[in-house]
Amino acid sequence: MLFHTLSRLARYITVLAACLCVISLAGCGPAADVPDDGKLKVAVTFDALKEFTQAVGGDKVDVYTLIPDGTEPHEFQPTTQTIKHLGKSQLFVYSGLGMEPWAPKVVEAAKNTALHTVNASQGVTPIALTDEEDIKEHGAYDPHIWLSLVNAQIEVSNIAAALAEADSANADYYRNNAGNYKKQLQALQDEYARKFASVPRKDFVTGHAAFAYLCRDFGLTQHSVESVFSSGEPSARQLARLADYCRANDVRTIFVEDMVSPKTSETLAREVGARVETIHTIETSEDDESYLDRMRDNLEKIYASSLY
Repeated sequence: MLFHTLSRLARYITVLAACLCVISLAGCGPAADVPDDGKLKVAVTFDALKEFTQAVGGDKVDVYTLIPDGTEPHEFQPTTQTIKHLGKSQLFVYSGLGMEPWAPKVVEAAKNTALHTVNASQGVTPIALTDEEDIKEHGAYDPHIWLSLVNAQIEVSNIAAALAEADSANADYYRNNAGNYKKQLQALQDEYARKFASVPRKDFVTGHAAFAYLCRDFGLTQHSVESVFSSGEPSARQLARLADYCRANDVRTIFVEDMVSPKTSETLAREVGARVETIHTIETSEDDESYLDRMRDNLEKIYASSLY
């Protein structure tokens, strides 16, 4: 308990120091390298939001991702470059629900009066966290809303409204693009709602508990090796309990996320005689695969695991 408390305190101090640093340095140094091509300049926090914004904005926007590929968004610390990009942007899109706790500070530090800010989680019905350690460290709600095709449509609508406000001359263009993209999201939702309606099992085991909203969409249950935030390692007792569950329920697949170390999941899989499959959290870009491609891959793998 002391170790976890000190770890949380150290992380808080590190993030606070980083925010204070970028605030104090905002405006120093060369301007961010943002192209002056007449397009609306949009900064987003991570890959899923980049895809949503590009789908809605089309050829009217330049989209820059603030969190570098390969960086876990929960662990990201803003830099002076983060501030510089916001200083040159006209719209800032973040996912909210505690996913980017540093967002208000960097917006303030950017001192950009022309910057429109959109919290893409507005209108989403959040899932409350139950783990006291997670709540203390990250806030009251699970932030992984983009891993739900239903919530993705809400985020797309929020982004479209923000783009229309920031660039009213192209408002109809943004709304039409949003409508077309939401139809694709809903079609995928409908396809797998039909498939999951008749599967023999309604649960799966994954590395960390990032799929609660997806589960809510399809009436599924996730069992995870790690918590919602994939920080730290499970206790021996937790791992033994999960291993017992896998054996008792003939679990043959353990899913592991692209941004999380697979070691613990691989150990569990060996112990219970299961195989390991990769599943996507869509926080970083992967081999030019789209959001829709990766969500289909996620759903198909979960569906296949539910057939035996």
